[in-house]
Amino acid sequence: MKYIFLLLCSFAWGQQTNFVDFTTANAELTINAENKSISGTVTYTFEVLKDTDTIAIDAQNMTFDEVLLDKKSIRFQNTKKALLLVSNFKKGNYILSFNYQCSPKQALYFVGSTALDNLQIWTQGQGRYTSNWFPSFDDVNSKVVFNLAIQFDKDYTIISNGNLIEKIVKDNTATWKYKMTKSMSSYLLMLAIGKFDKRIEFSKSKVPLHTYLDPSDSARFDWTYRYNKQLFDALEKLIGVPYPWEVYQQVPVRNFLYAGMENTTATIFNSRYVVDEVGFNDRSYTNVNAHELAHQWFGNLITAKSSTHHWLQEGFATYFALLAERELYGDDYFYFKLYESAQQLKYASRTDAIPVLNAKASSLTFYQKGAWALFVLHQDIGDKAFKKVIRNYLTKHAYQTVDTDDFFAEVTKVASYDVKNFSKIWLESTAFDTPKSNELLSKNKMTQSLLEVEQLKKVGWDQKFDSMLKIMDSQVYFPVKEAVLKQLKNEKWERQVIFFTKALQSNDLQLRQVVAQLLPQFPASFREQYETLLQDASYQTQEIALFTLCDLFPENRSKYLDQSRNWVGFNDYNLRVLWLSLAITTPNYLNDLDSKVKELKSYASAKYEANIRQNALEKLIAFELIDEVVLRELVQATTHHMWQFSKFGRDSIRLLLKNPQWRNAFIGLEPSLEATEKAQLNRLLKEL
Repeated sequence: MKYIFLLLCSFAWGQQTNFVDFTTANAELTINAENKSISGTVTYTFEVLKDTDTIAIDAQNMTFDEVLLDKKSIRFQNTKKALLLVSNFKKGNYILSFNYQCSPKQALYFVGSTALDNLQIWTQGQGRYTSNWFPSFDDVNSKVVFNLAIQFDKDYTIISNGNLIEKIVKDNTATWKYKMTKSMSSYLLMLAIGKFDKRIEFSKSKVPLHTYLDPSDSARFDWTYRYNKQLFDALEKLIGVPYPWEVYQQVPVRNFLYAGMENTTATIFNSRYVVDEVGFNDRSYTNVNAHELAHQWFGNLITAKSSTHHWLQEGFATYFALLAERELYGDDYFYFKLYESAQQLKYASRTDAIPVLNAKASSLTFYQKGAWALFVLHQDIGDKAFKKVIRNYLTKHAYQTVDTDDFFAEVTKVASYDVKNFSKIWLESTAFDTPKSNELLSKNKMTQSLLEVEQLKKVGWDQKFDSMLKIMDSQVYFPVKEAVLKQLKNEKWERQVIFFTKALQSNDLQLRQVVAQLLPQFPASFREQYETLLQDASYQTQEIALFTLCDLFPENRSKYLDQSRNWVGFNDYNLRVLWLSLAITTPNYLNDLDSKVKELKSYASAKYEANIRQNALEKLIAFELIDEVVLRELVQATTHHMWQFSKFGRDSIRLLLKNPQWRNAFIGLEPSLEATEKAQLNRLLKEL
């Protein structure tokens, strides 16, 4: 009978919003960094819409006590996946309160430590479930007004959803109280704790824009958050609906799982986008900034009812981010990005059998094909009608969940448009409509030129030489020239050098980087021209050029290493790590070889972020600087919470296990590993 009871309850949870409406959540939380746990008191108000005997709150591996309904004890069951409230619930309003405690395995992450003074604590709800750290609702259709009060060490800053209404300091702790005024889905609930510097500016509409950085990165505020206010103002204008929340906050954190996450009023993003003036040229936060901000409308104000309609969030955020960037960078940039995604979608459509309107669609499909669908609709019905559709759609469904038909209903009210045919072509088909995309792209002269260069692939050298040379001498946007350079791959060097010389002489940073990427080999006669790339204001170009020059001209290694001795690069130390790798493996170059080897290996340790560790480990493996320390760090990588880094660890170990020497070394290392590390290594050992 217990099994049947649980089965019936689990069936009912999916429809719980039909008979129970949770309206507000007030919580007082305490974070314990030492044992990586969270505890607190939560009070929910809710209304029973239809009589029921069981109400569920999603709660992963939590413990509960003092569970009270209207201040009286209530029967409850803890399934370790949910808190089940069992009673004779009649229609009406109720107040539920309880204490809880948990040590989350995901969704709440503790990075760094107080000992190293680099502790950060942050959440990731989408795809990970907030119910791992806060008793809440995995169903996006349940929208609640969340108000959190979080207690932690007074020396740290705490960021959460909504307005900070009070900060209470007592002894060595501080309680930060945040308040929301509108409801949201639970996956958008967040907190971020760390030592941060803060800046505040205001949008044109007077919305406070709070930006944060680690104190050691304070000099990078201007470049990390470049165009921040302009993007906000542009999106409010483009969307035509005022920003729907009280405040907007942005904070970078270490070892974040994705590029960024659009929690309501507070975006968390990856610290790799914290850049200086040079780093901005290669790794700008601008697109991520615009994308996550657009989600405050598309995803947070209105939320897709199910994953089938996920394009209503990702496709819309991708397209409106591109529209906002168009305001900054112009039409050529806008159309090139559409051309670029069209090429990806055309290629992917050969094998991708899942359309946009499918919960299992790929990220490329949800994001880029969803954006293309909106671009087509925008062009077909015109700018005025499109903007009216967006305004009506957002206004009508504000703070609610939606599906694709809700959007189409607003389209047909404004324009005489065949949404069924549109849906079949762009949302229900896996094919990419190349004729339509080429027609729209050709409205821009730059993309028209790109399409023409694409056709030159079918033409012989003598027939296309003059046309290609004319392009290189023009002022056209760099991707057109890049497309020309890519057609030189199988030509004789005497022909290639004419074009690569012109590219270097253009002084266009992006085009010059293309030269670095396309020339892993070249004759010594081109060396001096290529060496100028070492001076470019681009950490990415410098990295490629330094490695290539040291590889092709080992007799000049000392000169190149002297020139780059003090380079650091991005915050993943890309240039420093490369320099160490090259210097260590250059005979008779270093007087302090041991210290430099020690420095390089230190970057692979848990003291550093995953991107730094991976960069260091890649170089240590590539330059064959492998020992027990490196093997141990690779095993540790397999247990990391960032899937990209753990995958790198597994893939690297698989390659090394093919060598009997390293296989035996891993086997010898196994007894000294922690339990989780042993499990990962043993699984890999059994594979091969």
